[in-house]
Amino acid sequence: MPPIPAPRADGYTTSTPLPLYWCRYAPLVPESRMLVLHGGPGAHHEYLLPQMLALAETRECVFYDQRGGGRSKTDDRTPITWQTQVQDLTAVIAELAPGPLTLVGYSWGALLTLLYAMESNAGRAGAVPARMVLINPAPATRTFRNEFEAEFARRQSGPEVAALREALAASGLRERDPEAFKQRTFELSVAGYFADPARARELTPFRGTGRVQQSIWESLGAFDLLPGLRDLRIPSLVVHGRQDPIPLASAAEVASALSAQTAWLDDCGHVPYVEQPDALFSALREFLHDTESLIRPS
Repeated sequence: MPPIPAPRADGYTTSTPLPLYWCRYAPLVPESRMLVLHGGPGAHHEYLLPQMLALAETRECVFYDQRGGGRSKTDDRTPITWQTQVQDLTAVIAELAPGPLTLVGYSWGALLTLLYAMESNAGRAGAVPARMVLINPAPATRTFRNEFEAEFARRQSGPEVAALREALAASGLRERDPEAFKQRTFELSVAGYFADPARARELTPFRGTGRVQQSIWESLGAFDLLPGLRDLRIPSLVVHGRQDPIPLASAAEVASALSAQTAWLDDCGHVPYVEQPDALFSALREFLHDTESLIRPS
């Protein structure tokens, strides 16, 4: 796995209740700026790298670790909710990415993008995004989330992952190379997200904060975002792997509600920047090029 390059700039926000870690990647003369939101919730931006830096070849990309994860962890036990994350995102945009904005959200980050857009449209958050890219969005309803949880559990207990688990147990790697064993254990924990479980080895390892994930999903309750999306008039692209354990039907419903462009990727699970990077970045570049007139660097 190639190393993650150092950003051009990084630091901590000064406008959020908890300082949040951010970093910026960009060419010398960027065409435009985008804010990239990682998944989880409770994870951090580094597991999107280095592959997602393909976006930074011509455009400025700002990443940040959402509250409760990565370098934005907190000892405060106050529950972190989806509203907390939207409020943080509003402040991050004002501080780090003012002006016409492209939001690129992956997995939970795509759902956070949609929650922010709906709150913004209702006047309860910052400026409405100029355009949105939603990559393998997390389930848009509680029903779709239930389907995802059942499918992911089925895959993790299925014969392919079981065979990989048995091979690791018999390998003696735990004793020979504890760090490599730890890496393989991580890969097995996420194998069910991939169309080919063996591709999990290409994902940068990460650790999520369980209590943050739990409190955010609990705050959403029996959620259904689809009715609120129909009021949005934001040029959008929805990308989804056909073999994602998150139902393709969920992404299709999101795209329909937004009247969005779509790209459904074959032989691809939940991590297209690892599994099908050429198809993913081709679709993103085409959409960004076609909608570039909406964005001007500030």
